[in-house]
Amino acid sequence: MAAKLSVGVLAGGKSTRMGQDKALLCLESRRFIDRICGELSGFSQVLISAAQKGIYEDTGYQVVYDEHRDIGPMEGIYQVLRAASEEYVFICAADMPFLKKELVEYMAEYISSDYDCYCLVDEEHIHPLCAIYSKKMLPVIQRQIESGHFRLLNVLRQARTKYIRLETSCFDKKIVRNINTREEYARLKLPMIFCVSGVKDSGKTGLIIKLINEFIAEDYSVAAIKHDGHEYVMDHEGTDTERFRRAGAVCSAIFSDTQYSINRAEGTDIETLLSLCGDVDVVIIEGLKASPYPKVEVVRGERSRTPVCDRDTLICLATDVVSQEEVKCPVFGMDDIHGIFLCVKNHFERN
Repeated sequence: MAAKLSVGVLAGGKSTRMGQDKALLCLESRRFIDRICGELSGFSQVLISAAQKGIYEDTGYQVVYDEHRDIGPMEGIYQVLRAASEEYVFICAADMPFLKKELVEYMAEYISSDYDCYCLVDEEHIHPLCAIYSKKMLPVIQRQIESGHFRLLNVLRQARTKYIRLETSCFDKKIVRNINTREEYARLKLPMIFCVSGVKDSGKTGLIIKLINEFIAEDYSVAAIKHDGHEYVMDHEGTDTERFRRAGAVCSAIFSDTQYSINRAEGTDIETLLSLCGDVDVVIIEGLKASPYPKVEVVRGERSRTPVCDRDTLICLATDVVSQEEVKCPVFGMDDIHGIFLCVKNHFERN
């Protein structure tokens, strides 16, 4: 049976690269700090380490505060260990929203009289902020603080540390993923789902192809879905699957080692198609101008002169006829693909 544990969540960092308090960022409508503390609330005690008073008291968990300023996470570990009611304390950072209690329980199974610290490692990193510390570590940490040495790896080297390898467990590396930058946070909220809409033959397909290239250049994976307001033919005349369809099959399919296609003679909805896209970063939908999804609308003077989409859903316009003074959303030229791409990215980062 695993030892009883207190838990310490370190939320006292400056979040310099993020530009805002990472602990208060939201994922699926819950703040990181609430997600992590809630996930680990089944242990004996949950403590939050904070740099100053007045930030995390609304969580309902006990908060401890730094005495030594600007020395990094070592101070948070020190204050949590001092306040903990249990001999062993699991320490984690407040920017680890995928952390699971099962990982902590797994690590606790290693606790014995042979070690004073149990630290997770993977192929790339040692994780001193995903570790179980004994209160016996307090004198070691105090000496480091007094000597002005604030690197956690030095603490691990001076202690009896057991390194627990993540790759030998059943847990994926995502479980210890830190969210440090605005780019990482933006990717955390993926997939980006938006429409490229406009009247018929306005240039939607061409814009989508160019946007796909922009996203791929920044290592995003992209899916594209076309909504057709009319009947369409998926199977070309003379193909075997077209012959199946003419014979009365309600569903025909073709597959190889690298791809597959299915044509089913019934209606569906966009949510069903989105679920079939798999684990992608971006989904671009052509059409659906009346949907609530955010949109890039193409307004080409040769086909139309005014936007037709609900203006509350517009990310921006790609146009050669509408001026910025006429609309509230950003306006880009038809060929300003990179500008449109950046505007879409910024939209999803803000929302």
